[in-house]
Amino acid sequence: MVKTKGLFNRFLNVTEKVGNALPHPATLFALFALLVLVFSGIATWLDWEAIHPATKEIVKPVNLLSQEGLHRIMREVVDNFTGFAPLGIVLVAMLGIGIAESSGLIGAGIRMIVLSAPQRLLTFVLVFAGILSNMASDVGYVLLIPLAGIIFLAVGRHPIAGMAAAFAGVSGGFSANLILGTIDPLLAGLSEEAAHILDPEYVVNPTANYYFMVASTFFIAFAGTIVTEKIIEPRLGKYTGNVEPEKIERLSPLERKGIRWAGIIMLVLVGLSLWGLLPANGFLRGEDGTVLRSPFIKGIIFVLVVFTMLPGLAYGFITKKYTSDADVMKGMADSMKSLASYIVLVFFAAQFVAFFKWSNLGIILAINGANALMAADINIYMLVFLFILLAGTINMAMGSASAKWAIMAPIFIPMFMLMGYSPELSQVVYRIGDSITNIISPMMSFFALIIAYFQKYDKNAGIGTLVATMIPFTFAFFILWTILIFAWIMLGLPLGPGVDMYYQIK
Repeated sequence: MVKTKGLFNRFLNVTEKVGNALPHPATLFALFALLVLVFSGIATWLDWEAIHPATKEIVKPVNLLSQEGLHRIMREVVDNFTGFAPLGIVLVAMLGIGIAESSGLIGAGIRMIVLSAPQRLLTFVLVFAGILSNMASDVGYVLLIPLAGIIFLAVGRHPIAGMAAAFAGVSGGFSANLILGTIDPLLAGLSEEAAHILDPEYVVNPTANYYFMVASTFFIAFAGTIVTEKIIEPRLGKYTGNVEPEKIERLSPLERKGIRWAGIIMLVLVGLSLWGLLPANGFLRGEDGTVLRSPFIKGIIFVLVVFTMLPGLAYGFITKKYTSDADVMKGMADSMKSLASYIVLVFFAAQFVAFFKWSNLGIILAINGANALMAADINIYMLVFLFILLAGTINMAMGSASAKWAIMAPIFIPMFMLMGYSPELSQVVYRIGDSITNIISPMMSFFALIIAYFQKYDKNAGIGTLVATMIPFTFAFFILWTILIFAWIMLGLPLGPGVDMYYQIK
């Protein structure tokens, strides 16, 4: 294997050291909330202001350190938390996904897809399966990546190349999928909260970037395949380690039966959905007869829960993973346990977002920032390019996609809106930047685990090994995704159902 250069390793070590020195994300949000209080007082003292482009009114900062500001904080701290848009959405979505995961349905589905793939398509299938696994939280990291190493070794290929391909799909392809996952409603909720700074009536649906995500799935899977087979495998060479190939367990007859029944239930649910949506008077259409304003789209979280819960229940009871309702409830409870740290983070993030909104700092910064960008005559393509770079760079020091977006959205979404671009466009651009550096960021929560996977086959593997292996994917995904979003903008394609990339100030 080609060794990485010392300078690059020193850069990575500095990045890791700086990132590890940062406080916990929840602590960061608490500090940010306090900073908003301080800056609201400073902004009032300095008499900052901006002219609202829609109403032409002068927007002044609100001093939250005043008696009135303190009283509002005391009254509304609980409402800020419980009313924070992403919280309830994610909690509900995880109930269904928790059943599908704890029943073993998702794991069995991944094994079936990967094991049934022809060898010449194996790399593509691994990257593709990695992308799809994102709908089920962390299952790709704990199941698919180590399984990819086992599969590649079993067919005589370098196991680290297999794990790199799967990791590229799971983490680098985080913003691509054919199916909505928990991250979609989470980011949409944050985007909606940020859009309300400028437009209190604006709604961002979880399907906001769905069309772009679907197209990205195939582009990223193809790019990941090319990088693995043309760059990664030649660099790694033939595997000469002492790890013996393992036998991959194929699905048992009982598991295959469970998969069949889960598939049948899924087809029935799809059929019922089409029955309710396709006819002009379908029972799932909206009051105005449209699909885009239908309960199906607005209630997509309920749809996600049903589509994961019912097949998961069927699979679990057929395979005897579930023997009683207590097992089902335990699976749902376990999925809730995984959100404990997220709930703590949300409490402080909700206060930060609320304080930022109350203070008017967000809209003042957005108006002045948008005016500066428009004065600089930066076109949308340069703006998108720079925003992708910014999000990708910040991701190297702060791993959580939602935590970063909770900080960036209140500034950049109103800024994009004031320049005539929709919150959905700024969200998808952020997601591209966040995804491309996931695979080389020491702050990514599973980074250490991936190194441990690598060390199974190469005892000397470390941060430099992982980054040197994965950075070609970062460059490839960055180039391809940037071209794709440029083409999307140029053609004026919708980013999701009923979603335009332009916004007109009311």
